[in-house]
Amino acid sequence: MLVVAGAAWCTALLCVFVVDAAWWCVLGAVLWAAAIAVVATSRTRADGVGRRFAVVAGAGGLAIVALSTAGAVALGVAVAGPSRGETASWDGRVVELTGTIVSSASPGRDGRLWIDVQLTALGAPGRQTRVSAPVRIGVPPASGFEPGADVLVTGEAKATDAGERAVLVVFARRAEVRRPAAGVFAVAAELRNGFADRTARLPTPGAELLPGLAVGDTRAVSPELDDAMRASGLSHLTAVSGANCAIVVGAAFWLTAVCGGGRRMRVVVAAVSLAGFVVIVTPEPSVVRAAVMAGVAMLTVLLGRPRAGPGMLALCATGILLVDPWLAATPGFALSVAASGALILLARPLADGLQRVVPRPLALAVGVPLAAQLVCAPIIALFAEQQSLIGVVANMIADPAAPIATVIGLLACLAAPVPLVADALTAAAWLPSAWIAATAGVTAGLPMAEASLVPGIGSAVLVAVLSVSAALVVIRSAGPALVLRMPVGPLSRLARSLVRFLRFPVRRGRVRRGRVLRIPVLRVLGAGVLLVVVALGAAQALLAGPLATAANPDRWAIAACDVGQGDALVVRSSGHAALIDTGPDPRTLEECMRELGIDRIDVLVLTHFDLDHIGGTDAVRGRVGIVLHGPPDDAEATRLLDGLREGGAQLRDAEAGLHGTLGAAAWRVRWPTRSAASSGAGNDSSVVIEVEGGGVPRSVFLGDLSAESQRMLARTPATGGGYDVVKVAHHGSADQDAGLYDLLRPRVALISVGEGNDYGHPRREALALLDATGARVLRTDQRGRILVGLRDGTLAVWTERGE
Repeated sequence: MLVVAGAAWCTALLCVFVVDAAWWCVLGAVLWAAAIAVVATSRTRADGVGRRFAVVAGAGGLAIVALSTAGAVALGVAVAGPSRGETASWDGRVVELTGTIVSSASPGRDGRLWIDVQLTALGAPGRQTRVSAPVRIGVPPASGFEPGADVLVTGEAKATDAGERAVLVVFARRAEVRRPAAGVFAVAAELRNGFADRTARLPTPGAELLPGLAVGDTRAVSPELDDAMRASGLSHLTAVSGANCAIVVGAAFWLTAVCGGGRRMRVVVAAVSLAGFVVIVTPEPSVVRAAVMAGVAMLTVLLGRPRAGPGMLALCATGILLVDPWLAATPGFALSVAASGALILLARPLADGLQRVVPRPLALAVGVPLAAQLVCAPIIALFAEQQSLIGVVANMIADPAAPIATVIGLLACLAAPVPLVADALTAAAWLPSAWIAATAGVTAGLPMAEASLVPGIGSAVLVAVLSVSAALVVIRSAGPALVLRMPVGPLSRLARSLVRFLRFPVRRGRVRRGRVLRIPVLRVLGAGVLLVVVALGAAQALLAGPLATAANPDRWAIAACDVGQGDALVVRSSGHAALIDTGPDPRTLEECMRELGIDRIDVLVLTHFDLDHIGGTDAVRGRVGIVLHGPPDDAEATRLLDGLREGGAQLRDAEAGLHGTLGAAAWRVRWPTRSAASSGAGNDSSVVIEVEGGGVPRSVFLGDLSAESQRMLARTPATGGGYDVVKVAHHGSADQDAGLYDLLRPRVALISVGEGNDYGHPRREALALLDATGARVLRTDQRGRILVGLRDGTLAVWTERGE
């Protein structure tokens, strides 16, 4: 079955990414299967007897089954191709669609609720035609968008990339529920909503997490808690995953055993309980996939038949891919299969190896999360920039509370008809939920809780090597041993001690006294790899911690942080610091601030409220004195400012003429004028600020001003030439005014831009314009962090990387 599952998975990946190849795969599978069948049943020798050997078993039979399965997967993709192609043709247009919700709503960072919908009709507004395809829709927050409900949506459609399960992403302008959920879906929705209302009355953050632990409802989870759960490696608990399903199966199995039920009764009760759990939390594809994988893994372990686990797991994976081939390209499917396989095959050997240094209960508690971490980490490295280094410890602390919160929370949900009982159970489930949330918050805040990697195959291979090395060091039987004969003496005793350490406590007699040493080769290699990685990690920790500022020159005054496609610039004078925009991500800004040695921001300038300029604000919340900001453009911007005020900052509307000091330097706002600020928010109202004196080169920072606003700025009376540094507007877009840059005559032009960005920044037109002024152009995508200062009265530049 492993071969069959591998064939199905590879075929599904090929076909969903190259849909045109699906029919060719069907044809190839049929022809090859027929050819193998003919060869297998032909005469194998002419010995006068003329016997015909029907060799259906063995390699020939396995190949036929694998090819048939692959052909069936390809056929599913080919049949769905025309409908998906017709749906994708609406890319970039305003559409009206009708469909049925097939997932629970999940909140997005853009404030929308995101739901998966199976289309029944699609077209221009008022002219729909019948079509069947999956789409993902972002709707305004509202009630009624429950699984099983029929919706009518009008919005802008955007086609997804090849391999995505949803054909379109639709940003709804108008959305209404045409027919609410009925039957079992209505009952499940009522139970979920009632449970969510009860938890909302309890203290946070435990109340935010509890609906996700019990019934997969993550709408109450705040972005901060979600980030903490991801950083601590506990994100699998915030939504319905294999962990939740395994808890339900294990609890049902144990309860039936306590009541005296036999093995068959335990399996039946566990399966029925798991099916009921899936209905309550919504039978969407990801939930069904997690339920099947976790159910098979848990049952094989609980029944004491782990050897049957891989075959059953492969059979279930094959069945899921036959039903929905697009799941082959989803990280969740790969992680479910990997985690279930780790539970079946790797958890027990790891626990046996750890048992020689810790008690068995603790070894089992460590072995399960360690197995999942080692197997899933390479898959996560394919698509995630962060790897949790604290995940095993966090799971050891949090996992004992997870089944308690899940089981009691489920009982509270089911007890909704008896409010008093439901309230008591909800309060009881809150305590373990709060424990998990606290664990996530504390562990995510630890130094080196995460490691940053560039997502891709290279990172996956690197993490896989580390995972294999760790497994070799822990597992008891880890390959052959190298026998060495050495003279008796101190060197021999030292070698024996080293071998004993690498093998963990070794059975008596395995390392012989005297001249013979048995060295476990693979374990030594694994330990060597881990030691090298630990040494490199320690060096990185020193460079990012106590020695973070050692690589920077002392006289820098302006720093352009390398935060990707966004702006984050620091100005320093006499021990005081100003930050102009915060970039798109708190982590990159926090790293830059730490390495610059900046702990507090005296003046924070938010030029405008696009995400690439304010997304990293959480990194400085509570450490800001004054905030100069442009006009807020929506409720999210207002909430951001309110959060800064609550953290102790003073808010000031930035208008031309506003001025102040930064240490020994002076700053002045040059834009927007009062009339420009009153005309609306956005790029044209970006705050433009200039700073000079106190060791700071004369500099001006142009935000994201468009060419039209630049022309208006150039006509203001205070604008003159002779600037040392200009931060180029809008990351070097083509929308620039040559007249303003001729007037400013900068010596250095800073462009804060992300490498390989989708916008083509900086544009050739902008670079040519800057070259014409004679400015030295410095880009963060090429140079990394850029530092500018004055040395002996002359302008000096330091960069993280060379040309």
